[in-house]
Amino acid sequence: MDLTGNALAGHTLDNRASVAALTLCLQELQKVNLDWNLWAVATVQEEVTLAGAATSPYAIAPDMVVAVDVTFAKGPGVSDYRAITMDKGPAIGIGANIHPFMHKKFKETAEEFEIPYSIEALPKSSGTDAIYMQIVGSGIPCAVIGIPLRYMHTPVEEVVLTDIQRTGHLLAAFVKNLELDTLELLAREMRP
Repeated sequence: MDLTGNALAGHTLDNRASVAALTLCLQELQKVNLDWNLWAVATVQEEVTLAGAATSPYAIAPDMVVAVDVTFAKGPGVSDYRAITMDKGPAIGIGANIHPFMHKKFKETAEEFEIPYSIEALPKSSGTDAIYMQIVGSGIPCAVIGIPLRYMHTPVEEVVLTDIQRTGHLLAAFVKNLELDTLELLAREMRP
Protein backbone atom coordinates (compact mmCIF):
# COMPACT_ATOMS: atom_id res chain seq x y z
CA MET A 1 0.00 0.00 0.00
CA ASP A 2 1.44 3.39 -0.98
CA LEU A 3 1.42 5.98 1.78
CA THR A 4 2.19 9.69 1.82
CA GLY A 5 5.78 10.78 2.11
CA ASN A 6 7.12 8.18 -0.34
CA ALA A 7 6.37 5.41 2.17
CA LEU A 8 5.17 1.90 1.51
CA ALA A 9 3.38 -0.46 3.91
CA GLY A 10 2.83 -4.18 3.57
CA HIS A 11 3.78 -7.60 4.86
CA THR A 12 7.23 -9.20 4.59
CA LEU A 13 9.09 -6.00 3.75
CA ASP A 14 11.75 -7.54 6.00
CA ASN A 15 13.71 -8.67 3.91
CA ARG A 16 12.14 -7.66 0.61
CA ALA A 17 13.45 -4.13 1.21
CA SER A 18 16.99 -5.56 1.40
CA VAL A 19 16.58 -7.49 -1.86
CA ALA A 20 15.21 -4.33 -3.51
CA ALA A 21 18.27 -2.36 -2.33
CA LEU A 22 20.62 -5.08 -3.62
CA THR A 23 18.79 -5.08 -6.97
CA LEU A 24 19.25 -1.30 -7.25
CA CYS A 25 22.93 -1.71 -6.38
CA LEU A 26 23.42 -4.35 -9.07
CA GLN A 27 21.59 -2.22 -11.64
CA GLU A 28 23.89 0.71 -10.86
CA LEU A 29 26.96 -1.53 -11.21
CA GLN A 30 25.77 -3.27 -14.36
CA LYS A 31 27.99 -1.24 -16.71
CA VAL A 32 30.90 -0.76 -14.32
CA ASN A 33 34.04 -2.77 -14.95
CA LEU A 34 35.05 -4.07 -11.51
CA ASP A 35 38.40 -5.47 -10.43
CA TRP A 36 36.47 -7.76 -8.06
CA ASN A 37 34.01 -10.59 -8.22
CA LEU A 38 30.76 -9.43 -6.70
CA TRP A 39 28.14 -11.79 -5.30
CA ALA A 40 24.66 -10.90 -4.07
CA VAL A 41 22.95 -13.57 -2.00
CA ALA A 42 19.44 -13.67 -0.55
CA THR A 43 19.75 -16.11 2.33
CA VAL A 44 17.15 -18.25 4.06
CA GLN A 45 16.09 -18.67 7.69
CA GLU A 46 17.71 -15.47 9.00
CA GLU A 47 14.99 -15.12 11.61
CA VAL A 48 15.32 -18.60 13.07
CA THR A 49 18.64 -20.38 12.45
CA LEU A 50 20.75 -18.14 10.19
CA ALA A 51 21.21 -21.27 8.04
CA GLY A 52 21.79 -19.37 4.79
CA ALA A 53 24.35 -17.11 6.43
CA ALA A 54 26.26 -20.13 7.69
CA THR A 55 26.30 -22.03 4.38
CA SER A 56 26.47 -19.42 1.59
CA PRO A 57 29.93 -18.07 2.51
CA TYR A 58 31.41 -21.58 2.44
CA ALA A 59 30.50 -21.96 -1.22
CA ILE A 60 31.55 -18.44 -2.25
CA ALA A 61 34.57 -17.88 0.05
CA PRO A 62 34.30 -14.06 0.02
CA ASP A 63 37.05 -11.72 1.20
CA MET A 64 34.47 -9.45 2.85
CA VAL A 65 30.70 -9.40 3.28
CA VAL A 66 27.96 -6.87 3.85
CA ALA A 67 24.77 -7.92 5.62
CA VAL A 68 21.90 -5.77 4.35
CA ASP A 69 18.84 -5.96 6.56
CA VAL A 70 16.12 -3.79 8.00
CA THR A 71 16.44 -2.09 11.36
CA PHE A 72 13.96 -0.66 13.84
CA ALA A 73 12.70 2.78 12.79
CA LYS A 74 11.47 5.48 15.09
CA GLY A 75 7.71 5.65 15.45
CA PRO A 76 4.92 5.42 18.00
CA GLY A 77 6.32 3.68 21.06
CA VAL A 78 9.80 3.36 19.56
CA SER A 79 11.70 6.59 19.85
CA ASP A 80 14.81 6.08 21.94
CA TYR A 81 18.44 5.88 20.86
CA ARG A 82 18.01 2.30 19.55
CA ALA A 83 15.68 3.36 16.72
CA ILE A 84 16.68 5.01 13.43
CA THR A 85 14.83 7.92 11.83
CA MET A 86 13.08 7.06 8.56
CA ASP A 87 13.77 8.97 5.34
CA LYS A 88 17.29 9.87 6.51
CA GLY A 89 19.11 7.11 4.64
CA PRO A 90 20.50 3.75 5.74
CA ALA A 91 22.03 2.93 9.10
CA ILE A 92 25.70 1.96 9.14
CA GLY A 93 26.22 -0.51 11.96
CA ILE A 94 29.04 -0.49 14.47
CA GLY A 95 29.56 -3.24 17.03
CA ALA A 96 30.56 -6.82 17.65
CA ASN A 97 29.69 -8.22 14.19
CA ILE A 98 31.20 -5.32 12.24
CA HIS A 99 34.80 -4.90 11.15
CA PRO A 100 35.98 -1.38 12.10
CA PHE A 101 37.73 -0.84 8.74
CA MET A 102 34.55 -1.64 6.80
CA HIS A 103 32.49 0.61 9.08
CA LYS A 104 34.94 3.45 8.45
CA LYS A 105 34.91 2.89 4.67
CA PHE A 106 31.10 2.90 4.53
CA LYS A 107 31.01 6.19 6.48
CA GLU A 108 33.63 7.75 4.20
CA THR A 109 31.75 6.56 1.11
CA ALA A 110 28.43 7.96 2.36
CA GLU A 111 30.07 11.31 3.07
CA GLU A 112 31.91 11.41 -0.26
CA PHE A 113 28.73 10.71 -2.24
CA GLU A 114 26.56 12.88 0.05
CA ILE A 115 24.31 9.98 1.02
CA PRO A 116 22.54 10.68 4.30
CA TYR A 117 23.09 7.98 6.92
CA SER A 118 22.81 7.18 10.61
CA ILE A 119 25.12 5.21 12.85
CA GLU A 120 23.50 2.22 14.51
CA ALA A 121 25.14 0.98 17.69
CA LEU A 122 24.99 -2.83 17.81
CA PRO A 123 27.00 -3.62 20.96
CA LYS A 124 25.84 -7.22 21.17
CA SER A 125 24.74 -9.43 18.32
CA SER A 126 23.55 -7.45 15.30
CA GLY A 127 20.53 -9.72 14.81
CA THR A 128 21.55 -10.13 11.16
CA ASP A 129 23.29 -12.68 8.96
CA ALA A 130 26.60 -11.06 9.98
CA ILE A 131 26.41 -13.10 13.20
CA TYR A 132 27.40 -16.24 11.30
CA MET A 133 29.07 -14.77 8.23
CA GLN A 134 31.84 -13.27 10.34
CA ILE A 135 32.84 -16.66 11.78
CA VAL A 136 32.68 -18.81 8.63
CA GLY A 137 35.99 -20.51 7.92
CA SER A 138 38.82 -18.48 9.41
CA GLY A 139 36.54 -15.45 9.66
CA ILE A 140 35.21 -12.88 7.19
CA PRO A 141 35.25 -9.11 7.74
CA CYS A 142 31.64 -7.87 7.86
CA ALA A 143 29.64 -4.68 7.64
CA VAL A 144 25.96 -4.28 8.52
CA ILE A 145 23.74 -1.83 6.66
CA GLY A 146 20.18 -1.34 7.93
CA ILE A 147 17.10 0.06 6.22
CA PRO A 148 14.81 1.75 8.79
CA LEU A 149 11.47 -0.10 9.02
CA ARG A 150 8.49 0.45 11.31
CA TYR A 151 6.27 -2.27 12.77
CA MET A 152 8.76 -5.06 12.08
CA HIS A 153 7.36 -8.60 11.83
CA THR A 154 3.76 -7.44 11.46
CA PRO A 155 1.44 -7.42 8.41
CA VAL A 156 1.81 -3.63 8.15
CA GLU A 157 5.56 -3.08 8.03
CA GLU A 158 6.42 0.41 6.78
CA VAL A 159 9.48 1.62 4.88
CA VAL A 160 10.37 4.78 2.95
CA LEU A 161 11.36 4.12 -0.66
CA THR A 162 14.15 6.73 -0.62
CA ASP A 163 15.84 4.78 2.21
CA ILE A 164 15.88 1.69 -0.02
CA GLN A 165 17.23 3.74 -2.95
CA ARG A 166 19.91 5.39 -0.81
CA THR A 167 20.94 1.98 0.54
CA GLY A 168 21.34 0.61 -3.00
CA HIS A 169 23.33 3.70 -4.01
CA LEU A 170 25.58 3.44 -0.92
CA LEU A 171 26.31 -0.24 -1.64
CA ALA A 172 27.16 0.50 -5.27
CA ALA A 173 29.37 3.46 -4.32
CA PHE A 174 31.19 1.31 -1.75
CA VAL A 175 31.89 -1.38 -4.35
CA LYS A 176 33.03 1.19 -6.94
CA ASN A 177 35.39 2.75 -4.37
CA LEU A 178 37.17 -0.51 -3.56
CA GLU A 179 40.80 -0.23 -4.57
CA LEU A 180 43.28 -2.96 -5.40
CA ASP A 181 44.98 -2.58 -2.01
CA THR A 182 41.71 -2.74 -0.02
CA LEU A 183 42.25 -6.35 1.04
CA GLU A 184 45.80 -5.57 2.12
CA LEU A 185 44.57 -2.61 4.18
CA LEU A 186 41.80 -4.76 5.64
CA ALA A 187 44.29 -7.49 6.59
CA ARG A 188 46.62 -4.91 8.16
CA GLU A 189 43.72 -3.64 10.30
CA MET A 190 43.04 -7.20 11.50
CA ARG A 191 46.59 -7.73 12.84
CA PRO A 192 47.18 -7.12 16.54
